Amino acid sequence: MVSRKIVATDKAPKAIGPYSQAIISNGFVFTSGQVPINPASGKVEATTFKEQVRQDLANIAAILEAAGSDLRRIVKLTVFLTDLSKFTELNEVFLEYFPDNQAARSAVQVSRLPLDVMVEIEAVATLE
Repeated sequence: MVSRKIVATDKAPKAIGPYSQAIISNGFVFTSGQVPINPASGKVEATTFKEQVRQDLANIAAILEAAGSDLRRIVKLTVFLTDLSKFTELNEVFLEYFPDNQAARSAVQVSRLPLDVMVEIEAVATLE
């Protein structure tokens, strides 16, 4: 039987639709895509691409912490960008957060994201 537990925290933005912030299943945490909403204000405050990536990662970190995991345990990241020319900037921010423990990653350009943000990130992490 597959185990399934919903993760919810006030330290990350509330879901803006009918989905969970994350699900724990069989030793893994699967986060929903995070956009750069500041959980304190409920608004997108980051104006530059790099600031938006940092806010996405802060939101993911808060969700993983609530689940009993952390950024070091991420095994897969999926990044959605509205402008693939920002790929170098994405890598620069990721090196700040993942200098020695890079996860597997995909990055794809999309035509539009919720709230017209520049980047959305989802993660899969382990609990161990």
